[in-house]
Amino acid sequence: MMPAAPPRSMSGWLLVLALAALVVASFASLPLQLAAFFSADALATTTEFLHGFAPPELGTKFLLKCLDATAETLSMSALGTLLAVVGGLALALPAAGRFGRAPRALTRAVLNVLRSIPELVWASLLLVAAGLGPFAGTLALAAHTSGVLGRLFADALENAEPLPEQTLRTNGASPMAAFFYATLPQSLPQMMSYTLYRWENNIRAAAVLGVVGAGGLGQMLKYHLSLFHMQNAATVVLCMLLLVAMVDAISFAMRRALTR
Repeated sequence: MMPAAPPRSMSGWLLVLALAALVVASFASLPLQLAAFFSADALATTTEFLHGFAPPELGTKFLLKCLDATAETLSMSALGTLLAVVGGLALALPAAGRFGRAPRALTRAVLNVLRSIPELVWASLLLVAAGLGPFAGTLALAAHTSGVLGRLFADALENAEPLPEQTLRTNGASPMAAFFYATLPQSLPQMMSYTLYRWENNIRAAAVLGVVGAGGLGQMLKYHLSLFHMQNAATVVLCMLLLVAMVDAISFAMRRALTR
């Protein structure tokens, strides 16, 4: 005979009802003009706008400019992610409680601030200090991603099995040696997976950061759209799509290799 089901808490149902009420209130408060969006005039305007993108500009000179911007966007994302890994690891150790409760709470507050500010806001702030160009975009990606990876790395370290490290410590190993030989190898595959996923996100973010003057494909896209060079803009968008697809494929292959 099967045992009776455990009693369900009302907190879960209350949370679902609160979320449903929030969705309903959002639709009720926003001035959504769905009728105008699906009207014949809107369809004709959208069709005319999209028709201006065809055919994409495929001149050799312009394609070389797109190639340079693509390399710049890729470099921004890769370097920003690398700096974020270093910063995230440095913040993850105290955030995981390795140095006591007070440093844990303080570091997690810093991580919350870093990741709560979007990349575009970071770039807008850093453009004042670093000037226009990819350097500000790289720092913006590093700042935001440090907050994200630091929190994820800290959680991975906290969730690691503590017994291997405790065994090494009992047998006379130093705290640092026990950490590097027992806890870090357990968490490293998960950390690598988080890093690759964030690199994928940073590729997309780096392409958008150019809109505020941080260089790369985004800056080219903003320039040509502002001048209504739609065919040139279409080529830039295609470069963005190809770059994201390439990085997604590389990241997927690396993640599969790590989990085998």
